[in-house]
Amino acid sequence: MAEPGGKKRELAPSIDVKNLSYAFPDGSSGLKEVFLELPPGSRTLLIGANGAGKTTLLRLLSGKRMAPAGSVNIAGVDPFKFGLEGVTYLGLEWVLNPIVRTDIDVPTLLASVGGDVYHERRDELIRILDIDLAWRMHAVSDGERRRVQLAMGLLRPWTILLLDEITVDLDLLSRSNFLGFLKRETETRPCTIVYATHILDNLATWPSHLVHMSLGKVKKWGSMSELNVEPESGPRIISGNSQLGELVLRWLQEDLDERGPRNANSQGKTYESLEGKGGYGHEKSH
Repeated sequence: MAEPGGKKRELAPSIDVKNLSYAFPDGSSGLKEVFLELPPGSRTLLIGANGAGKTTLLRLLSGKRMAPAGSVNIAGVDPFKFGLEGVTYLGLEWVLNPIVRTDIDVPTLLASVGGDVYHERRDELIRILDIDLAWRMHAVSDGERRRVQLAMGLLRPWTILLLDEITVDLDLLSRSNFLGFLKRETETRPCTIVYATHILDNLATWPSHLVHMSLGKVKKWGSMSELNVEPESGPRIISGNSQLGELVLRWLQEDLDERGPRNANSQGKTYESLEGKGGYGHEKSH
């Protein structure tokens, strides 16, 4: 007999990436020979330093950019070519939407994205994210605005959720409740999540899989057990983090050691000498 929810999990989409390389319009390399297999119903943390290629990968998975033929498949379908239904990408473009900074109320915003249709889901998100329906969006904090944006983005049921650093403004409790909601989603209905973040609070027991990116490549990926991460066990050596935190710290330090100093081409010139030539400390106005 299948475990509870097993049938639903079998229907969740998988993510398969094979030999994906991607160059930006200016010819610079974004991704290099990426291979990745994320199973149905997985919750994946996408880990890497700024510029590692996480956002580029998420945009290709979402179908917002065209990947080379046969390199990206969501549930066996090219998301760009076929405009796959049920893929939700929440990233920088969505966060900067100017509408949520105007003098508009929360019920109107939620109704505009289907709140009246998915009213049970709407009410659950309002409760989980502690949203005040009396808020006017031009007069709230960034953290309160982000809660409303998350409710808007997650209101319609999705099968693939791609999150790109969208919880940075949430307080600890709101973020914990939000992560709990996402975990329950994958456990109760057919859906799969990839979440790029630098903030590891409340994440020690959250992911099922990890992906480590550096310089446009996937260096390591696998399930938590395959990567020998045992949440809430073992010594806390460096920073008081869980084993997940310690693993990510090691990965990022390895990336930094491999990359070397950002200003290696300065050939040992001092900050002061470069500053005097306009190399540092003088931003151009635009």
